[in-house]
Amino acid sequence: MKLNDTRRALMLGAAAATLLAACATTERDARAVLEQSDRAMGAGKLQTLRYAGRGAGGIFGQAFIPEQAWPRVAYMAFSRDIDYANAAMREEFVRTRTQSTGGGALPPLGMGDQRAVGLVRGTSAWNLAGTAASAAPVALDGRIHDLWTTPHGVIKAALKNGGTVRTEEGKSLVTFTEPGRFRATVWIGADGMVERVDSVQPNPVIGDTRVVTRYSNYRDHGGIKFPARIVQDQGGFNVLELDVTEVVPNAPVAIETPASVAAFTETVTVEKAADGVWFLAGGSHNSVAIEMKDHILLVESPLYDGRAQAVLAQANRLVPGKQVRSVINSHHHFDHAGGLRAAAAQGVALVVSEPSAGWFRRVLANPNTISPDALAASGRQAVLVPAAAPLHRIGDETRQVEIHLIGDSFHAQGYAMVWLPKERLLILADEYTPGPPNAPRPAQVNPNNLNLVRNIERLKLDVDRILPLHGRMVPVSELMAAVGR
Repeated sequence: MKLNDTRRALMLGAAAATLLAACATTERDARAVLEQSDRAMGAGKLQTLRYAGRGAGGIFGQAFIPEQAWPRVAYMAFSRDIDYANAAMREEFVRTRTQSTGGGALPPLGMGDQRAVGLVRGTSAWNLAGTAASAAPVALDGRIHDLWTTPHGVIKAALKNGGTVRTEEGKSLVTFTEPGRFRATVWIGADGMVERVDSVQPNPVIGDTRVVTRYSNYRDHGGIKFPARIVQDQGGFNVLELDVTEVVPNAPVAIETPASVAAFTETVTVEKAADGVWFLAGGSHNSVAIEMKDHILLVESPLYDGRAQAVLAQANRLVPGKQVRSVINSHHHFDHAGGLRAAAAQGVALVVSEPSAGWFRRVLANPNTISPDALAASGRQAVLVPAAAPLHRIGDETRQVEIHLIGDSFHAQGYAMVWLPKERLLILADEYTPGPPNAPRPAQVNPNNLNLVRNIERLKLDVDRILPLHGRMVPVSELMAAVGR
């Protein structure tokens, strides 16, 4: 018996040693594969890079209906300027809608284009409007991912982080993790070219999010190989199909983090809209706090944990002894739903439209393993309250709150607005965003604005003021002026 035990122990020990040796060999082999690719593509000679092109894509997180493909756009111009040494990137594009439905900060179909500039350096992300910089912390993970999953960036990142390799379909597949940001598997062909990157990145709505990026038709640019075609899917649907028309290796790139961005913290301003009703602004997305008999009802928990936690903290300070117990979500687009996990982490019930409730139930149960969020840390599960369509009422002796679905919207299906009948206040998201004070009337009537007016009239709402979830609080007369009334 003892002899058999000894033999078994020796066999197990030998197996373990073999396994450890195999793992070590795998790591050495991964580095050899990466170094061969580095030489073949010229990555080691590349400090900066500019590439540009035209194509098509989809607006991530802005589907008209949950689980539908992202709304399609055409890219008239798209460029990236990358500084690998300083982990910095500038992305600039001009795009226009090619379908009428869905969200995103673009004009309606046929009414113009969207021009945007987004940047990242290190752990700061920001947007530019002219020369004005605004911090964009919700974009940080995505931009870091896009920087380090470029064909040369992914080789540099894998060499820095170490990984393992296996062979599949005649390709070398190297898997590595950029801690706290993404996990990736790089498909490298026999010629050393990066053909594909399968990655997983965190998302404040759907948790771990799969991304597949394909590179093809490599061309030589002074010893630097770069693909002429880039195709990327995110969350199961296409976001980019780019035909590359310009590649400039080691181009001059100067990206410095603005002082205002480096010093950014979430700020929540409070403006009283009526007795027991507060307009919470101070960022790109607003919320509204409503005092009920024994708690606070919050309309909208947007963007990501950081913004949502700041809004919840401010709302909880408004009335001594009353805390936020429920959040009403306007719709499923990711910028408006990105703070729901943070609310759920505090035990707050999530009131969502009945048509989107099943989708929310599924995605809020997804883990965020790459960068665990507040919900993961809390150990709680999201509690959902479907708002019965087309009208859902919440009330007590303090006040009545009505949730109406906006009919015939181009923006989203299952799209809610909140009506306070006593105060004559209407709270809504993207169907109407007021322009600057005293701005001239738009040359073309925005069909979303016109649809909102039709809904107000259909429901016979006697609106005094609009509390938009973007922009400033305005009298309803500004909406009417925008549609030519």
